[in-house]
Amino acid sequence: MKIALQYVSDANGKPQAVQLPVSEWEKVLSRIRKSEQVLQLKSDLKVAFKQVEKVRKSKGKKQTLTDFLNEL
Repeated sequence: MKIALQYVSDANGKPQAVQLPVSEWEKVLSRIRKSEQVLQLKSDLKVAFKQVEKVRKSKGKKQTLTDFLNEL
């Protein structure tokens, strides 16, 4: 992904900001959102697997998938 960047510098020539075309910014935002969704999914799966392991180790009555779905 090659982006046409423009740098904004202060009076001393030190870069202060970066400008890019709106169309490129929208592409960047889209990629960021997709990455956030993937990270959230991974996090949710980790939590779910920990919960499954906890249920497997418990000695109490376990709920079946059918019972769970019927509650929805």
